[in-house]
Amino acid sequence: MFRKLSKAYPSISRLFVLPALAAGALLLVSANEAKADFRVCNGTQSLVGGAIGYRTAEGWVTEGWWQIPANSCATLIEGQLGSRYYYLYAEDAGGGGRWAGDINMCVADNEFRIVGVEDCFARGFQRVGFKEYDTGRQGSWMVQLSDAPEVQESNN
Repeated sequence: MFRKLSKAYPSISRLFVLPALAAGALLLVSANEAKADFRVCNGTQSLVGGAIGYRTAEGWVTEGWWQIPANSCATLIEGQLGSRYYYLYAEDAGGGGRWAGDINMCVADNEFRIVGVEDCFARGFQRVGFKEYDTGRQGSWMVQLSDAPEVQESNN
């Protein structure tokens, strides 16, 4: 009633089933890796320019500018985050507002990558206050910019 499978069956399964399983596993890994990044979402009605600061083996680095259109997101760092702390500065392109903090770092007028945060003016850059984000060493992080003022954190 049942046919005996030929000895070729294991070879066929190795040729078709195992590669299909491997491809599926790679897709799952790739999908998870694609989600690991530092993203900034602009919840305002204006174009926003963003800059990021972080620590590397060569020292402190700031990079910018990312243009983040109204109601959209931009990835500032792609892939798994390697540091615990990241620093963000953003401003409304129309001059209507900014998202800043008290950690001074260097920026330039146009696209930039600056190593070091000291002597900004002497090196021909501007100095602005970046806001610190403690990612807790998570692999990805998202910051939501909005028109609403940020609530001050309390130690109570």
